[in-house]
Amino acid sequence: MRGIVLFAHGARDPEWAQPVRRLAGLVAAADAGARIEIAFLEHLQPPLEQAVAKLVQQGIGDVTVVPVFIAEGGHLKQDLPRIVEDIRRTHTHLVIRLAPPIGDSAAVLEAMAAYASAASHGTKSAK
Repeated sequence: MRGIVLFAHGARDPEWAQPVRRLAGLVAAADAGARIEIAFLEHLQPPLEQAVAKLVQQGIGDVTVVPVFIAEGGHLKQDLPRIVEDIRRTHTHLVIRLAPPIGDSAAVLEAMAAYASAASHGTKSAK
């Protein structure tokens, strides 16, 4: 069994997390061989360390962290690698990898472009 952690920035407004939660449900439905958790850098719970620890407690030894960020800025270049290194020191048996930010995916960018175009035409597919 593999683990996937969808890692997002977080916000003070708890409703901000709803799209991330919906994304987690979509990933879980598409990948029955993985346990899915969400984690946040700040303001919302759980932090990445706690989400990974939950997977480890479930016997997961292979985790991929997927940054749900459009681009790689300071948080992904500095904060996230430091957090992952701390997790590696805590869970020495764990295989943990970092995926590129979700916004680096051509498919994601194409979906965003299609959404923007649909929104400009006022179509229902923009919802």
